[in-house]
Parts: sequence; structure tokens; C-alpha cells
Amino acid sequence: MDLRIFTEPQQGATYDTLLTVAKATEDLGFDAFFRSDHYLRMGSTDGLPGPTDAWLTLAGLARETKRIRLGTLMTAGTFRLPGVLAIQVAQVDQMSGGRVELGLGAGWFEEEHKAYGIPFPKEKFARLEEQLAIVTGLWETPAGQTFSYDGTHYQLTDSPALPKPAQSKVPVLIGGHGATRTPRLAGRYADEFNMPFASVEDSERQFARVRTAAEEAGRKGTDLVYSNALVACVGKDDAEVARRAAAIGREVEELKANGLAGSPDEVADKIGRYAEIGAQRIYLQILDLDDLDHLDLISAQVQSQLQ
Repeated sequence: MDLRIFTEPQQGATYDTLLTVAKATEDLGFDAFFRSDHYLRMGSTDGLPGPTDAWLTLAGLARETKRIRLGTLMTAGTFRLPGVLAIQVAQVDQMSGGRVELGLGAGWFEEEHKAYGIPFPKEKFARLEEQLAIVTGLWETPAGQTFSYDGTHYQLTDSPALPKPAQSKVPVLIGGHGATRTPRLAGRYADEFNMPFASVEDSERQFARVRTAAEEAGRKGTDLVYSNALVACVGKDDAEVARRAAAIGREVEELKANGLAGSPDEVADKIGRYAEIGAQRIYLQILDLDDLDHLDLISAQVQSQLQ
């Protein structure tokens, strides 16, 4: 079971804070550092000092880390034109020596679009499908050939389809709860399917839909990696769990029901239940980025049980 660190910087984090967490992620043996792609805080936090851009952040981290994978859960399709996104991701992949992964979603948070003057189209899912076709098509086009695309929302004419990523195939992540269109897109385009903030039972049903969709697309269900994203709140005793829950404005019992909370043994046991239904990777949503002792505890007493 791979454990990855997943951050939400729109809630309040500087680049230096993210760099510190990414270096701890690497030093403590976690598989990857991922971040959200949002420009506006959610909930009651003040979000200070303000948002950081996902791909600018990952470009910096690409030069400051050596081993860990780097990526987004999820890049908002509304934020970037697909041709530009393909260039950005390919460049960051080159900068990292081939360690980048692209999580791409339709975009959903209308308020942040209003706050920063970003168009928020009514039909986002059809755009996402075209974006996936374009980004992957540009990367797959052999050097020296051109790529064209004539879609409803995007048109590309004789693109040189450059630059190329360092990896022969940048892993593409698709995720979500939708019962029909999301599995269909994942079955066609995804290297990994991520189920965010869901129960074991709901994850099992969605994983089955994605496997079926992959087979309908002419692939094997096992061609994809299956993963979950879950909030983490681990403590060596009840008092420490309660302190960490309070620091992120959550209740312990709610976190235990809907996330990975409790003692290291409790959390390792619950991760095991996700593994039983096919999850191969867990993204640990870490909301208090100043609490590096939390990462150290998870590494020493949770991750060690899963190896």
C-alpha cells in the first residue's frame, strides 16, 4: 500500500511551508506529495497569506526534491486551456526528472471563479472529456509529427505537440463519485482512479464501475491503479487525536467515521479494509501543515505496518 501526502494549500500556506512538508514527505519515506488546485479558501479559515498556484508550486518542488512523485488532486479543467496545460505539465515533468502525475477534473467551486475572474462554463464535463483527449493526444504524438483536434469546445490545428514530458507516459488520474460519466472517462483515459472521501462500501461499488468501464473501452480493469483520498488525524493516544482534530476544526467521531482517525493501529486497520476492496494507494489529506510530528508518527507507526 502506497501512502501519499495530500495538502490543501488554499486553506492557508506559503510556498516555503509546502516545501517543508514536501521535504518531510520525502525524508519520511512517503511515496508522493500532492496538492489541491484551488484559488479560494473554504470554510471559516482566513486562508492567509493567500493562494499558491498548483503547477508553479510543483515546478519549484520538482527542483527541490529528488525521489517523491508530485501531482495534483485535481487540476481544475476550468483554470487552464488544455494545450497550455500539456506544456506546463510536460515542463514540470522534465524539471523533476520524470516524477509528475496529472490529476484532472472538471472544476466545481464557482465562488473561486467569480473571485478571480475565471469563466465558469455551464457544461464542464464535456469540456473535461475534450481536455483529456487533447492533453494525452499532444503527449502521444510522435516527435516530428503534428496534432490537430476539432472539438465542440477546443480546436487545435497542426500543433507541433511539444514539449514532451520526461516520462514516456505521464500518469493521468481521474476521480469522483459519478456513477456513469466519471467511470466512462476513467476507463478510457485514466492510469489511476481516485475515490475521494468515501466509505469502503461506496469505494467498492465505484471501483467495480470503473473496472467495467475500462473493459468496455478495450482495456483490462487491472490496467488502472485504484486509490482513495481520506483525511488523516492520527495520535499516539486519545488526547493527541483530540488535539489534532480540534486544530483542524473537526470532531473525533466524525473523523473516525469518514476518514482515517485514531491510534496508529486503528488507522492501519481501516486502511487494510480499503486494501481488501482493491485500493492500492491512499492519499492522506493533511490539513495542519505546521504539525510535522503528525507525519513522523504516521511514517513510524502506520506506514511501517503496511510494508
